[in-house]
Amino acid sequence: MNIAIIFDMDGTLFQTNRILEPALEVTFQQLREMELWEGITPIEKYRDIMGVPLTVVWETLCPQHTDEMRENTNRIFQSALIKLIENGNGALYEGIEYTLEKLEQDYPLFIASNGQTAYLQAIVEYYQLSRWIKGVYSIDRIASGNKSELVALVIKEHSIKQGFVIGDRASDIKAAADNQLTSIGVDFDFAQENELQKADFVVKRFEEINTIVKDKTS
Repeated sequence: MNIAIIFDMDGTLFQTNRILEPALEVTFQQLREMELWEGITPIEKYRDIMGVPLTVVWETLCPQHTDEMRENTNRIFQSALIKLIENGNGALYEGIEYTLEKLEQDYPLFIASNGQTAYLQAIVEYYQLSRWIKGVYSIDRIASGNKSELVALVIKEHSIKQGFVIGDRASDIKAAADNQLTSIGVDFDFAQENELQKADFVVKRFEEINTIVKDKTS
């Protein structure tokens, strides 16, 4: 195997914004009922840090909580996310299925995400992404929670020599650079302009990836 394409999930393939707010509301409502939280749900703060490992998420959102409380909070959150996915509340971005179908004809496709395994599997199963995706890698597999190391694992296990990392946040772009791959930033919901500036390419429509990959590999 030589050239491969590695995708982020949240904010790249999957419109996480559609389920993020309701899942957070469910989570923090339960915390309020358990008298573990006062005030509004910190949705904007979560949006600011979207893409970081979940340990960092809960350290940021719940700085006064113990590690055990954060783990329990994350379980509530993951359950809420999965239920929303299974109920059809999420969505893929426009052009995803067309682009994956085209790319899969010539390249093996993978997902490397900061999301947890059960959450990623729920998305893959609901949208039947296994039609095109060869493997799904969750940050659960890397003790450090480092996206660059996760991409390195994909590369090692599949003998990848060249390829692309496609994502919307700094961790995706850094993962590409750290592993000598080409980065393509997607300027979607959670993308930050200062982070995308470091990408080799930036797209506003997912179908544009086909042209970039073709030009770089021809």
